[in-house]
Amino acid sequence: MKDVVKIARHEWVILQRNRVAVVLLLVFTSLLLIAAYVGIDSTLQQNSFRREYQDIVKTQWMDQPDRHPHRVAHYGYLAFREKSLLSFFDFGIETFVGNAVFLEAHRQNTINLSEAGFSNGILRFGELSMALILQLLVPLFIFFVGYDSVSGLKQNGILKVILSQGVSMRTLLWGKMMGIFSYISLFFLFVMLAAFTTNAIIMQHFLDWDLMARIFLILLLYAIYFATCTWAAVMVSAFSKKPGNALVALIVIWMICGVILPKVSQTVGTGIYPSVSKLEFEKEIEEDLSKVGDSHNPDDQHFAAFRAETLKKYNVETVDELPINYAGYVMAEGERITSTLFNTHFDRLVTSYKNQNSIASYLSFINPYLMVRNLSMPLSGTDMEHYFDFQKKAETFRYNQAQWLNEIHTNEIQRVNDKAQRVSNSYFKNQEVFHYQKLKIAPAIKNQIIPALACLAWLLLMAASVGYLSKQVSAL
Repeated sequence: MKDVVKIARHEWVILQRNRVAVVLLLVFTSLLLIAAYVGIDSTLQQNSFRREYQDIVKTQWMDQPDRHPHRVAHYGYLAFREKSLLSFFDFGIETFVGNAVFLEAHRQNTINLSEAGFSNGILRFGELSMALILQLLVPLFIFFVGYDSVSGLKQNGILKVILSQGVSMRTLLWGKMMGIFSYISLFFLFVMLAAFTTNAIIMQHFLDWDLMARIFLILLLYAIYFATCTWAAVMVSAFSKKPGNALVALIVIWMICGVILPKVSQTVGTGIYPSVSKLEFEKEIEEDLSKVGDSHNPDDQHFAAFRAETLKKYNVETVDELPINYAGYVMAEGERITSTLFNTHFDRLVTSYKNQNSIASYLSFINPYLMVRNLSMPLSGTDMEHYFDFQKKAETFRYNQAQWLNEIHTNEIQRVNDKAQRVSNSYFKNQEVFHYQKLKIAPAIKNQIIPALACLAWLLLMAASVGYLSKQVSAL
């Protein structure tokens, strides 16, 4: 162990003398700080705007005049989705999905007003987030400083001298990896921690334990990722006779892992598990709904059985004899049916998306970039699961609100001259307003078991392979 530490310290000296490496380190650190500043500022502004508009919607809802409850149901409610506290770090799919949804009776609207919808075409090339820098650019930096860590010693003839002094190849490899990893981690993990701490203080969530757990796991995740990249750099260097060969091989590995495999996984996933378009999704729901009937038409043949059951339930012969307003009662049944149909089709759509993403999850076992990307987004609260969680909770609120208004229609509005009647706006002021409770870290991680296992597999591979590979290198 003492020899490993000595070699690691010597590697530090070599890296500090490498002016190009020092300059690149300062450049990447500066980029991280700029990305953190822009991300935090954007998150603050966006959440401020969305809270402001949500308050306006709340005020308009409570201040509306006396109305018929069914008109109120179609008057609707606009729900806004706030950005995650850690979205400044990893944008994930935040930019490309909507942040507001209009909630009304008998209809499930899509979430609209995405940032990408108001941007130009250059956004398709990606945004400069801290996660993007750490996932794609930092590995290049690690490869640059590590490509000649062992192959350079071979070329200069120094490797034989070191081994002749009693230092084993295994000790040398561990020392090189520890030196490069500690050098990289000291700067980049410190910048990450500083950005997270600053963000938590600004957002006034410093004592949010869910946030603290997410930050800890993100730091641990990227530490493992840096260690994996360092291991790859040193091992490729050890098996290469010349530093140039090692550099070319590492660049090829970076292109395959960071560019080719992610695109392949997306294409293969879409090909194996196709999903319907928005138009097809709505068409399927309308087709199923047409088989059930139209709740706005009490004489619809599909609701004849429901009317008969209702009359039997209240032991009367006609709708006019019912002690309730049948129009509101049948609307409630129609709302239940449409909501059930939507949830069934929506769950099916979500399953298809999850199946598509599962290809990238399984490829995490051979591609550490996909591993860190698949875990970074859910930890930052910017993955698909968090987006679907908002949509499901908004739909639950919409359904409960619609059924509450249908209940008022059923019990407070007389059947005679139905449409001309009104209820007091005091009903609306007592209605609970929408407040999205964000997904906690436990269920977020639960949906990413495969990438988490891949992360553990990479750790075990690094720990178990050094000894075996050192023997193979020594035999060359």
